[in-house]
Amino acid sequence: MTTQHVAGTKVHDEDLALVRDWFTELAGYVRAVDFAPARKLMTEDLVIFGTIKDFVESQPEAEANQWRHVWPSIDDFVFRDDIRAFVSPDRLFAVGLAIFDSTGYDKEGGTFSRPGRATISFVRAKVGDPFVANHTHMSLFPGTPPLSYAKKPSKS
Repeated sequence: MTTQHVAGTKVHDEDLALVRDWFTELAGYVRAVDFAPARKLMTEDLVIFGTIKDFVESQPEAEANQWRHVWPSIDDFVFRDDIRAFVSPDRLFAVGLAIFDSTGYDKEGGTFSRPGRATISFVRAKVGDPFVANHTHMSLFPGTPPLSYAKKPSKS
C-alpha cells in the first residue's frame, strides 16, 4: 500500500483511485445525459451549489435544479487526469478536486470551450467502500459563457 502526501495529508493509492473512479463514472453519466444511475453517486441529503442555483439541499433537488438544466445542454464532458484528493486520517471522508472540460453551445448553435473546476466532498461507511458525494461544487472558469443552449434528450 503506497501513500502519497498531498498538502499535509496522507492519501492511500486505493483511496485516490476510488475518488478518481467516482469522477470518471460521473463524467460518463453527464455525457450520456443519464440521471438515474448517477443518483447512486450522491447521498440523498446532498448539498450543492453551482452555476444555476445557490444552495440546493437534496439529491432530487440537485437533479431537478442543476443537472437537468446543464447536462442536456453540453457535450464532451470529461474530467482531466490530474485529479487530487484529501482524505481524513480515518479514511471515511475525502475531498476530491478536478478540472473539467466540455463543449457549450451559443444561441445560434455555435460551439465554445466550457472549462471549469469541481470540488466534491465524499463520505463512506468503511474503508474500501466506494466514496459517495455529500457535497458538490462545480463552477466554470472566469470568462466562460454561463449558459449553453443545446437540448439533448435524457436517457433516464
